[in-house]
Amino acid sequence: MAAGKSSAVHGNTNDEHLRQRKPLNEPAGSYVTEHGREMDKKLEQHEHYEFGGPWGVVAIMTGFPILMYYLWICLWFYDGKLVHPTSTEDIKPFLAKMWGHVAKDASPNAYAWKVYSGNFFFQLFLALVMPGYPQDGLPVPSLGYKTLHYNCNALTSLYATLITSALLHYYNIFRLTEIIDNYGHLMTVSMIYGFGVSLITYLWAVMTGTAIRMSGNFFYDYFMGAALNPRIGGVCLKMWAEVRIPWVTVFFLSVSGACKQYETLGYVTPNMAFMILATGLYINACAKGEECIPQTWDIFYEKWGFMVIFWNLSGVPFSYVYSVVYMASHDPSKYQFSTAGYVLIYTVILVAYYVWDTAMAQKSHFKMQTQGITEFRKTFPQLPWNTVKNPTFIQTAHGNRLLTSGFWAYSRKPNYVADWTMSLTWGAIIGTATIIPYFYSIFFIVVLLHRCTRDFERCSRKYGKDWERYCEVVKYKYIPYVY
Repeated sequence: MAAGKSSAVHGNTNDEHLRQRKPLNEPAGSYVTEHGREMDKKLEQHEHYEFGGPWGVVAIMTGFPILMYYLWICLWFYDGKLVHPTSTEDIKPFLAKMWGHVAKDASPNAYAWKVYSGNFFFQLFLALVMPGYPQDGLPVPSLGYKTLHYNCNALTSLYATLITSALLHYYNIFRLTEIIDNYGHLMTVSMIYGFGVSLITYLWAVMTGTAIRMSGNFFYDYFMGAALNPRIGGVCLKMWAEVRIPWVTVFFLSVSGACKQYETLGYVTPNMAFMILATGLYINACAKGEECIPQTWDIFYEKWGFMVIFWNLSGVPFSYVYSVVYMASHDPSKYQFSTAGYVLIYTVILVAYYVWDTAMAQKSHFKMQTQGITEFRKTFPQLPWNTVKNPTFIQTAHGNRLLTSGFWAYSRKPNYVADWTMSLTWGAIIGTATIIPYFYSIFFIVVLLHRCTRDFERCSRKYGKDWERYCEVVKYKYIPYVY
């Protein structure tokens, strides 16, 4: 959530998509000092295991797909109840029943392969050919502080996808209603893609000598990833997979749920319309602000392994919209709100979205400013206060600057707080009908807290006393004046 011309660019300093920064011509704040380079060398080495080491990652890679199947089965076949064996004697029959649901209703059938693969390669084709906004990423230590070039065309690709899908639906070539009915089948194919792409990427990085930060344990390195900047042509696969596959799928699952409601009920409930709004806001934000993504941790530092690949190709699209799955298979009377309830939840998500969108833009625009970029892309919608004028910051001995203005003056992770609030509404839209749609927000807060711990530890090592000074200025990790 990123290599020769059609493969990995890491380590290839002559690639056309690499650009060498010129320290003497750069504005203060973007040049990495010698001290900073020494710290970066340490951070580019594997030093300790995360996620419980090899045994922990094997448990995650085994357990999470099973959990995805279980929650889907409970929603679709058992009214959203968390079913379980009633006795020790019932364990074997229970597991057989669960497997029966998977074998029958989640098999990787021809429809699922056609639809998932069609979207996968269509999005890749669009990424290769659609016009976009040119953007340089941050200087990458492992590439000798060169920057990678990105053609940010997610927005034009999104418009092309919307037009194409509307035409296919209108002319009955591909009915969007069918997507939600084949949820289980599509989920299985997405898992196969997640495991397969992870393996191909890992093997390619190892065989081409572009693997970095390796532990020497296959399972752990497969999970964390071996490649940092895999590309096909000018397309950064890491950024492409983070934006195009998960959020396009999530949005169209919501649209499919609405189509199913309209065909069966004759109308779309405010709850389902909320999910179209919520997923639509998210995918549009990712597309319209794609030029900000190269500045993020995901692209700059995180390797492209199973942890990121599986999550983008399968985990996000098939575990974030359980509310849509529930609404598509249940009567609206089970999750109907009062008018005041609808006003409240719509207001909450719009306010949370504003904070999330503008906080992300403030941070990314600040990083761009340190690279000498002062003109920013104008895409719809441009929200007020998305760029901080005359920002305050802490200049570090490393060479980087730490923003202390805008929303970032009150919280070290204001974007995470807003993002999590939005995730909570995605479950709350069905009220108390079932707890399963709240999985997204429950899981997400665990991920965010763990990620913040990793991030804060890395920043403490990277910036030392400057990080301590930053924490004194921005006192609160998440919620201002609370925590």
